[in-house]
Amino acid sequence: PELEDYRRLLSQGLLRPGELEIYIMDADGSNQRQLTQLGGANFAPYWHPSGEKIVFSSNHHDPDGRDFEIYMINLDGSGLTRITYSEGFDGFPVFSPDGQHLVFGSNRNNGGTSDTNVFIAEWIESS
Repeated sequence: PELEDYRRLLSQGLLRPGELEIYIMDADGSNQRQLTQLGGANFAPYWHPSGEKIVFSSNHHDPDGRDFEIYMINLDGSGLTRITYSEGFDGFPVFSPDGQHLVFGSNRNNGGTSDTNVFIAEWIESS
């Protein structure tokens, strides 16, 4: 079944990402710890302006592995929060230097093309 799945995806010019998890550590390489244990592909981590959370891209919620959304998680691995809700790809999240905007790549609203565009969203902290 895995080979058939691989061939099907390859015929569409696609590859299924493997399992990737998010780890963090101190600058000197010590204190390594795993933040995510979600399965799927969790990648492109970026620090929240507070330094207490990380945003990242993930497809763990999609059994087919094609839909990528943006999530945020606390540094102790708790508080997983889904940020985007859009079919397709939302990824590579980064915060503006002042923390007022979340910038990310997405293929939403692309008219069925393979175009990926840059989106800039106002960031409002929930209380």
